[in-house]
Amino acid sequence: MEPRQQQAVKKRRRGIYLLPNLITTAALFAGFYGIVAATQGKFEQASVAIFIAMILDALDGRVARMTNTQSEFGAEYDSLADMGSFGLAPALVMYEWSLSSLVNVSYPLGKLGWLAAFLFVASAALRLARFNTKASNTDKRYFQGLPSPAAAGVVVGFVWACFDNGIEGESVALIALPVIVFAGLMMVSNVSYYSFKDIDFHNKVPFVAMLVVVMVFVFSAIDPPISLFGCFMAYALSGPVISILRRFKKRNISQ
Repeated sequence: MEPRQQQAVKKRRRGIYLLPNLITTAALFAGFYGIVAATQGKFEQASVAIFIAMILDALDGRVARMTNTQSEFGAEYDSLADMGSFGLAPALVMYEWSLSSLVNVSYPLGKLGWLAAFLFVASAALRLARFNTKASNTDKRYFQGLPSPAAAGVVVGFVWACFDNGIEGESVALIALPVIVFAGLMMVSNVSYYSFKDIDFHNKVPFVAMLVVVMVFVFSAIDPPISLFGCFMAYALSGPVISILRRFKKRNISQ
């Protein structure tokens, strides 16, 4: 092979894979649209956009593995997109909908409102940085700390559930504050969360399991905002609850 042909081959290999990065870009776009919609008071559209970003975020990694198009660029780009869609976007949606009204109660509470939103953003950044540095050294069955998409689901699910039921953000600002603080702190905690990565979808399951899946879809369709918020909040609480139960078990065994 001539030197010019070798250089051409090297230049081609420096490109990036289109399909998984296209899905990641779509997830980032959905998160950005959520921010724009929130600034215009369209909180339902903002919430739906961030949930769509979650679905796309779950797809890009699977598509990359199925098509054998994983790359370091894709992993880094995915983390940056997650920071926008599940860090900045949920915090700004919650702030625009509810936390900004705390200044009407008192000036210190108003400060606490945007500081709580910043805490969530900073926690998402720290959570993603820790995940990237420890991804190859941790048990794949568990996450260390609440995953950023799940934390975003708690925050945005709360906004959507209240907005859909006619509850104004100003009236629940003192509840929204601990919700976003809890979600942020759980991201940087050492609490273990089940990752569902060891579930084998290729094996056969009993017929009853399929019936349960159908019933979950039916109940979710009755009131999607409440169902989504309930699922994400239950998952966020599952980590601390299981950790406490394990400690009690260890104490009983030691005694």
